[in-house]
Amino acid sequence: MSAVIVIAALCLDALWGEPRRAHPLVAFGRLAAWLEHHLYRDSRIAGAVAWSVAVLPWVALVLALDLGLQNWPWLAALFNVIVLYWAIGLRSLGEHARPVALALQQQDLPAARDAVSRIVSRDTAALDETGVATAATESVLENGCDAVFAAIFWCLLLGAPGVVLYRLANTLDAMWGYRNARFSRFGMCAARVDDVLNFIPARLTALSYALLGSTHAALHAWYRQAGQWKSPNAGPVMAAGAGALRVELGGAAPYHGQMVQRPLLGVGRAADAAAILAAWRLVRSGAWLWAGITLLAGLLWRLSHA
Repeated sequence: MSAVIVIAALCLDALWGEPRRAHPLVAFGRLAAWLEHHLYRDSRIAGAVAWSVAVLPWVALVLALDLGLQNWPWLAALFNVIVLYWAIGLRSLGEHARPVALALQQQDLPAARDAVSRIVSRDTAALDETGVATAATESVLENGCDAVFAAIFWCLLLGAPGVVLYRLANTLDAMWGYRNARFSRFGMCAARVDDVLNFIPARLTALSYALLGSTHAALHAWYRQAGQWKSPNAGPVMAAGAGALRVELGGAAPYHGQMVQRPLLGVGRAADAAAILAAWRLVRSGAWLWAGITLLAGLLWRLSHA
């Protein structure tokens, strides 16, 4: 049944993409902003309280619904499909990546900068073609873990409650998990929980990239370069992804008016439009690889218990 849930959710995502109206994560983001406004204190305890108030009631609600549907297996499966579909953003990754690649292919740098500004937090106004392509490729690889593979992992492990726990925690990390004056204390809980929940999925994502791309280069980059990255989970994902694509990522990038020197990741040519599209195909292939492995594992389990 797990394989059916994953495949069905991926099919819904491929068919419809993210909900255009009333996306649950958009509504949750508004709730989180409201809670931040009312509960913010420059304190780790305040951040932990705000995180708990934002996340735990929804996880409890989904858990109660999931348990309540156990007497109707197909309804329970449908519920899990819908929750996973809401949580993944595979098609959305492509919809955001392709305009960047297309603008670069047409040598329209202003349009490429505008398109990439919608998916990255760095300053994009001064990026050249390589900088735009690097930013987009990094975003696709990293969000492949956050928006696709980790959601599938927690669905397989804990069902709909696990998906909701992960996706809401990941959203709060994106909103509060910054090391700056405002969030270094308040956002610490959000950042640490996301690190824990992403630890295994990130490494499985890196392994998937390695298997589907240039395996030796991906594993070498993962081993040699991942530890240099500031994020313990983004490092393996992006290093393995860069190696798998045989492109060079990382390097200097502008954030908040300052040029930040980042470690180099991967090996080979500089990122370009082709690298963006290749990264998207890598994520898409990985998602269906996971679905296939889940299906095969389920069939083998049934045969062994027949």
